[in-house]
Amino acid sequence: MTAVGAPTGSRDPQPARAEAARPQVSTARPRRRISTAAILAVGSELTTGATRDTNAAELAAALAADGVEVVGIGLLPDRLELVTAALAEALDRSDLVLTTGGLGPTPDDLTREAIAAVCNETPVVDPRLEAALRRLWRRRGLPYPLSNVKQAWRIPSARPIPNPNGTAPGWWVERPDGRLVVALPGPPRELRPMWRDWVLPRLRRRGLGRSHVTRTLRTFGIGESQLVELLGEALLRAENPRVATYARQDAVDIVIVAWDEEPGRGRRRQPAAALVAATEAAIRARIGDAVWGVDDDTWPAVLGRLLAGRGWRLAVAEAGTGGSLIALLEPLVLAGGIVRDEVGPADAAPRPDATDLLDRAAAVRSAAGAEVGLAVRFVPAEPDATVEIGIIDPSGQHGDRRRVFGTGSQARLRAALAAADALRRRLLAVGAARAEGPTTAERA
Repeated sequence: MTAVGAPTGSRDPQPARAEAARPQVSTARPRRRISTAAILAVGSELTTGATRDTNAAELAAALAADGVEVVGIGLLPDRLELVTAALAEALDRSDLVLTTGGLGPTPDDLTREAIAAVCNETPVVDPRLEAALRRLWRRRGLPYPLSNVKQAWRIPSARPIPNPNGTAPGWWVERPDGRLVVALPGPPRELRPMWRDWVLPRLRRRGLGRSHVTRTLRTFGIGESQLVELLGEALLRAENPRVATYARQDAVDIVIVAWDEEPGRGRRRQPAAALVAATEAAIRARIGDAVWGVDDDTWPAVLGRLLAGRGWRLAVAEAGTGGSLIALLEPLVLAGGIVRDEVGPADAAPRPDATDLLDRAAAVRSAAGAEVGLAVRFVPAEPDATVEIGIIDPSGQHGDRRRVFGTGSQARLRAALAAADALRRRLLAVGAARAEGPTTAERA
């Protein structure tokens, strides 16, 4: 194996040609369980905005699903001192550091040099890796570029990660304290199979993450800042369970994550599921019926369940929304749970003499032979628009008027969400009333 010199001054050290014996990596290193991780995406194309990083989000989601806490994600330019410093800092606070990018053959691909510097080891040319690279070029019928020797580098503590879709092997580096550095190439078509087929299975065998339970509460009608006030600082700063809010396009999500709490100092063992259930109950007590779904729920799924539970179908008429409501509920439309407006043009602008919304809801319900009629009208105004909602069902009728932020396409989407929420609340109210006995309208 050919030593190339410590990566201190030169950005592209040239390998000597004399080969030495393959160094042996110690197998006596501690087997540290991976509970925390940091992700570093390397490449000036990322920090200049020329390319968007999608790898870090995918890797973070995969780690979180296995119970690993991602404590940091960073974008770094192709500067050796910055990559080295970030890598050293990440190793100080994480069990696992994942790097993406910087494994190419050019002088500005510096991830290997940074890892070698942090590990205080000297890169060498692995003859097996170099032979594989030369075979690849011969198969292509091309002369082998000497710059590609860099992709055959390895440090003594690194194990090569096969790359079936590219020329850059990854590195699996075991530190003396049991921490890991895993270096993967930047192109997603190379990174994904390496992660899925090689890295992740080995991480799981080693011991990945902590047993945990996650519950997501999907809310509507409460802004994130108001939601934070209702939840309170004590709840949002607790370590176990952890509670966080995330603003989405169709909801503000409250995510609860808990781990099994071990006994100690007079505490009894509490399973994660019990901790999540108690926290969820406390949150629901504070925000009432603002929770419209849980976990992966969508508006079509929630409304579809409520309608199916009553054996009802829905007919929709919308005006001025640009079709936002039908677009929001498209899966329900395709499943046959909605009949489109047969009464008038769905996207017609509201007129001063427009039919009253409750009349229109009744008309679309009758024309479609459905049990529920929903009519929605979007009224643009400055600075905020209004959405008017009319609902007719076998139990009676309900009218609603809500203000929505803005006036453009986003306001039209918010109007559709407001209409979906009004229908949800109506169906829940009808369900509660039916449980107590038939209404006057139903008896009639």
